[in-house]
Amino acid sequence: MLPYHRSENRTIASPLPWITITSTPMDTSSTLKPAEVAVALVEQAVAKHNTRLDKTFLKAFLAGVMLSFGGLFDIIITGGSPSLTASNPGIVKVLGGFVFPVGLVMIVLQGFDLLTSNLMIFPMAVLNGRLPWWSIPVNWITVTFGNLAGSLFFAAVLSKYDGLVVSDPYASYIRDFAVTKAITPGWYQILIRGIGCNWLVCVAVWQAAGAKETYSKILAIWLPIWVFVACGFDHVVANMFSLSLSIMLHSELTVDLYIRKSLIASYLGNIIGALFVCLPAVYFYLGDWHAGGMRDAEEARERKNSDPSERTI
Repeated sequence: MLPYHRSENRTIASPLPWITITSTPMDTSSTLKPAEVAVALVEQAVAKHNTRLDKTFLKAFLAGVMLSFGGLFDIIITGGSPSLTASNPGIVKVLGGFVFPVGLVMIVLQGFDLLTSNLMIFPMAVLNGRLPWWSIPVNWITVTFGNLAGSLFFAAVLSKYDGLVVSDPYASYIRDFAVTKAITPGWYQILIRGIGCNWLVCVAVWQAAGAKETYSKILAIWLPIWVFVACGFDHVVANMFSLSLSIMLHSELTVDLYIRKSLIASYLGNIIGALFVCLPAVYFYLGDWHAGGMRDAEEARERKNSDPSERTI
């Protein structure tokens, strides 16, 4: 008679007395629960914090390139439709917004580092006690410059020097875009637009983290990003590409004005927008981390993994 080991779900025969065989019901759900998403995002922040800074910078560089692919796609649609823009500008914004999310999809699926999502997950991990406070400026500064380098590379090499958008109607559209995006609006308006932007971006990242299948992740990302682009909100990294490209094409926007008015305002707005997702998540789902038994379960799992006698197959 083989010895039996009783699991939480049912009794299973074990061929060897020192090995436990556990049977658990198959999880058929396609999404994580909100509390599980919050925990997963905190774990992402911890993993990013433990990554070497050179790797973080390179991932951020590639994220800037990936997002710029979506930005260029948007320019091809909106800048290449001047007659439709004149007759029905709303439709052009919807079409341009529809193609832009491809950039964030590639970033999430490849695990690259985008500033706007890190603005949410690092404060979550710090408030949850998983990371020290100084992890925030270290990561944000590293990722900011990585995203900027990737965006500038794409604007210079893959947009200007290859000749894709240096002639009309694209060049005129890009120069006019800089005026409507960074010169005409007030500083406080760009700040508010930055809030709306990253509120939606963080919702997209949250939803993608909760989806288990790739196609579900893509859809979860696509809809909120489509909304923010079509509405004209300000994404600090997307602007690093589009506004830098406009400066390269000799628009009215200068580097000094871009930094003072657009970069700083949209950066601060994106931080506030991220907090609108981060703080409720901490309050709703991470405040009772001990009370819900989730941390105890995690610690028990870690002990079991470290103890060979407790291995489960």
